[in-house]
Amino acid sequence: MPSDLEIAQEAELLPITEVAGKANIRDNELEPYGRYMAKVDYVQLLERLKDRPNGKLICVTAITPTPLGEGKTVTSFTLGQGFAKLGKNIINTSREPSKGPTFGIKGGATGGGYAQVLPMENINLHFTGDIHAVETAHNLAAAALDASILHKNTHNIDPLNVTWPYCVDLNSRALRQVVLGLGGRANGYPRTAGFDITVATETAAIHALASDLVDLRQRLSRAVVGYTYDAKPVTLEDLQVAGTMAVLIKDAIKPNLCQSTEGHPILVHAFPFANVAHGNNSVIADRVALKLADYVVTENGFGSDCGFVKMMDVKCRQSGLKADAAVIVATVRALKQHGGAFHFRPGMPYSAVKDAAETENLPALDKGCANLAAHINIVRQYGIPAVVAVNRFTSDTEKEIELVKQKALEAGAVGVAVSEGWANGGDGGVELAKEVLKAVETPHDMNLLFPDDISIKEKIETIATRIYGADGVDYTPDANNRIDLFESLGFGKLTINMAKTHLSLSHDPALIGVPKGFRLPVREVRASVGAGFLYPICGNLSTMPGLPTHAAFMDVDVDLKTGLTKGLF
Repeated sequence: MPSDLEIAQEAELLPITEVAGKANIRDNELEPYGRYMAKVDYVQLLERLKDRPNGKLICVTAITPTPLGEGKTVTSFTLGQGFAKLGKNIINTSREPSKGPTFGIKGGATGGGYAQVLPMENINLHFTGDIHAVETAHNLAAAALDASILHKNTHNIDPLNVTWPYCVDLNSRALRQVVLGLGGRANGYPRTAGFDITVATETAAIHALASDLVDLRQRLSRAVVGYTYDAKPVTLEDLQVAGTMAVLIKDAIKPNLCQSTEGHPILVHAFPFANVAHGNNSVIADRVALKLADYVVTENGFGSDCGFVKMMDVKCRQSGLKADAAVIVATVRALKQHGGAFHFRPGMPYSAVKDAAETENLPALDKGCANLAAHINIVRQYGIPAVVAVNRFTSDTEKEIELVKQKALEAGAVGVAVSEGWANGGDGGVELAKEVLKAVETPHDMNLLFPDDISIKEKIETIATRIYGADGVDYTPDANNRIDLFESLGFGKLTINMAKTHLSLSHDPALIGVPKGFRLPVREVRASVGAGFLYPICGNLSTMPGLPTHAAFMDVDVDLKTGLTKGLF
């Protein structure tokens, strides 16, 4: 089997104008970036298709993943290709990769094998510049804030109560906590600060959640960057930087059109990290796709306790989007880990667990299926029919596959299918597509987990107990103080975007399977007022990842004879 990069480089791509034609996107609605990528003028397109009924929206989520990854992106594209094989009018919507994981542990983020979005190299690297635009806008605000403090501090900003970090779209643990302004008055006012990875910033969330340019500008205007000495919020509008930020991002909010390895249309827009960010593609991309296609497949980051919950209670709550079905991706090897057969930790070589991961172990698999059942229950709490996709590996036995199917149906899934798109492309997704077609016609009524008007702590505790299975929530004194402040400022009606590990249903990555008897520790709570959510941070999670000893970037180079990239996943 060739590598993902080799498959991507050998693929015969369609001109992006031809892909647009398949999707019913007109020439005047297309802004090409070279031959194989383009931005879509969503304003003209949505006006033209305003009377067309929306298609069906299908979410692709997963069980609690291992650091190996369970192939959720692969399965998402496989499902889209499977729909296309059945002659359906289908568009996928997907998130743009961050260079943090691309150059860190995970590697590329455009699918794999024969279920990829192309051109893979461009998308994994600079793409159409969306992340650069967000990063520049966000850092401009950070610089404006520091300049305001230095120049007479007319906004009365408390330097010890600044909440707007700097950012960079790379993993760098050395930037998590820094001191700015050293070297005398000419270099600024000294204060402690920090960096977030760009795709986890509030500016990135605003980019993804804005419904149009007007909404983008309004969200930027109300974003809070810090507080005065008497605890009053200071906004981007106060700093007179919101307008410039809107100018920097106005083209970046246009969705990006790409194609799968089989040429069907995929809109790639907004960013990853459903553990420390909201982890879903943009509202605008989904709105465009739903007007163009009869079926739209969108991917939610990490397990259902992360990206799917945020899809529902952040993205759908704010946008009015409605999901019609959810696909939960599971792998036999991950379920065996959740059943105690082995424990693969980040940074370990796969060879350390290969034998245990690839040897039939029905007792461990049976025990691990409790994690699958928990994720089916999470989806069902939102009133959405769930289909389980078993992303098959060559080592999986028929007995193992049949056991997962049995346990999925017993737990309340309306369908289950094997997905083999990595090796077989769309042909490997037809069975799954048929199950999903049945699921979207199942009577359902999507609901949200909690109303807007309950208290902040009630919202946090609802997620902790009903989604994670916690016995309760413990707050640090700082978290309690922030919650009291936010309630007093009228931020209590904002929804909740929990930041926690993706490697466990709990806050602790070591607690695999279905943890019981734990309480969720909330370390701090941030207010992302422009994005429209509060941001509790649980346990030891950091919003700036670090690089491992052997990072993915070490294997990347350029072939000096051909000019092609090599080693990129």
